Amino acid sequence: MNFFERQDQARRMSGRLLLLFGIAVLGIVAAVTAVIAVFLGPRPGPLLAGAIGTLAVIGLGSLYRISSLGSGGEAIARELGGVQVNEDTRDPALRRLRNVVEEIAIASGVAVPKVFVLEQEAAINAFAAGYSPADAAIAVTRGALERLNRDELQGVIAHEFSHILNGDMRLNIRLVGALFGILMVGLIGRKVLEHGRIGGGRRGSGAVVVLVVALVAMLIGYVGLFFARMIKAGVSRSRERLADASAVQFTRQTAGLAGALKKIAGLHEGSRIAQRGDAEEVSHMLFGDGVGLRGWFATHPPLLERIQALEPSFGETELARLSHGWTLHPPHGLEEDVMLGLAGPHASPALPAVDAEHMLAPGRVVDEVAAPQAEDFVLAGAIVETLPREIHDLATRRESVMPLLVGLLLDQDAEVRERQLFEVAARMGAVVAGEAQVLREQTLATLHPMHRLPLAAIAFPVLRRRPKPELDVFLDAIHALVHADGKVSLFEYCVACLLTVQVRESLDPSRYARFGRSKLDAVRSEIATLLAVVAQHGHADADTARHAYLRGIQRALPIDALPYLPRAQGVTSLDDVWVALDALYPLGKQALVEALTVTISHDGRTTVAEAELLRTICAMLHCPLPPMLQPAPSQAV
Repeated sequence: MNFFERQDQARRMSGRLLLLFGIAVLGIVAAVTAVIAVFLGPRPGPLLAGAIGTLAVIGLGSLYRISSLGSGGEAIARELGGVQVNEDTRDPALRRLRNVVEEIAIASGVAVPKVFVLEQEAAINAFAAGYSPADAAIAVTRGALERLNRDELQGVIAHEFSHILNGDMRLNIRLVGALFGILMVGLIGRKVLEHGRIGGGRRGSGAVVVLVVALVAMLIGYVGLFFARMIKAGVSRSRERLADASAVQFTRQTAGLAGALKKIAGLHEGSRIAQRGDAEEVSHMLFGDGVGLRGWFATHPPLLERIQALEPSFGETELARLSHGWTLHPPHGLEEDVMLGLAGPHASPALPAVDAEHMLAPGRVVDEVAAPQAEDFVLAGAIVETLPREIHDLATRRESVMPLLVGLLLDQDAEVRERQLFEVAARMGAVVAGEAQVLREQTLATLHPMHRLPLAAIAFPVLRRRPKPELDVFLDAIHALVHADGKVSLFEYCVACLLTVQVRESLDPSRYARFGRSKLDAVRSEIATLLAVVAQHGHADADTARHAYLRGIQRALPIDALPYLPRAQGVTSLDDVWVALDALYPLGKQALVEALTVTISHDGRTTVAEAELLRTICAMLHCPLPPMLQPAPSQAV
């Protein structure tokens, strides 16, 4: 199952969640009306009022909870006591965590998420939360930091990244909102009873009636709790198995993930979250079972089953032996890193030459979307290590991140660059424009093409922490920079658009997080525009560009004969296509990615710059690609 098929499955899972939510609501309404019928008789008026009131309570409760999570993953991390890890931290354990997250983000082709630590939690656990990669947050417990070695931590983080990439996060947040509504009737009853006990003193008949009603409401709440736990278990277990498999596919080794699961099973703290009340609500998001539910209500497969899926020969005896050893000598992750040779710098491969070329196979590119391989992790490490430290530090500082990103997008042509800087200075001031110019001329001019997208990915978490008014001005400046002159390259245009989309999604994540539903024939003109612009910019002569376009359009729309019409506006003609193309249903996006690959590689070669262009366009369509696209099998070494 590739990324697009998993996305389609998640989209259909949303429909299943809606159906289960409806069944749960009907069950609660039926319980309420049954109680009313017992006490007041089968009178239509009270029964109808009870049903409408129950629906209103559930609906308003769900809307309230979803609204409270409108800021995305950060809200959930902070609710559970998460403390954000600064990008420039020097704490060895936190630095190791940030390095692992950065490497996996770069290998996956997505922005680096915000990172949090649950400092009060001694158990080993983690979760990813958010509506989309742009507002994602990853949180790990202090126990995970202290007990896991680097390979094990990488396995856990890779597991969480699979939830980010597969669309599980938005499903999980909607699940939190829906289940809060289901539990509202019981919560109201419990609160009324608590305040009734606190009030004490004499109670009249009216107060007694209120307390009886509250008690009944609390009992009905158990109906909601039953449905809530059943829904979470039904939705979560299969997604956890898929995330384990994806983590192994990412890292290409089972020892790390299996080691983390063994430590959860063998250590006294396990994965149980101390703040059980909060953990109940997000139990379906956690890496390990955080509340101890079993049987039908279990949100995760049994630990031994998960371990044996990775190491079939592992059994209870081996687990008992490990547990006994850890009781005497509890594991310490950083010490294990030193013993296993996982600490310190490692030899990394050199980045490919800028003029390196190879042929891409459309089906192979599709398989690589959101599916980084072991070599992608190695290359991601090389990208981070070869990125000049000065530039990396600039990307992690609040005061320098905006000039850095502006400098990254400035054109090579001096005349065009002068116009761009004028537009930036008019909006952000001469100081920012001057800093961006200096960075472009002295530092960024020789940057390897494969460093540009990772640099933006590292800078993005720092950028989105700026106040919203500043971000609005920044986006306006970026838009003006891109449109300052028609000579802006397609790559620079797409990076600027991608940056704009990510900032907007992070500012209002719930608004932009949607599974696409449009069919290919509904966006025919937008597909034609995108492929025509890509063909224009990737091929020297008009005839070759036309043939490249026709091959691509045949791949995406085989029954449509859309002629090749070069766009006089150049890259700016793409302004109106992104929203429509991003709304394609997952399998439609797969066909479009194949068509883009065919168009770009029509001339039999794909340079590093063209591969980065393909990655950027795919990122605009929320189809992240790893940093090194693999050549067609006939060219693979």
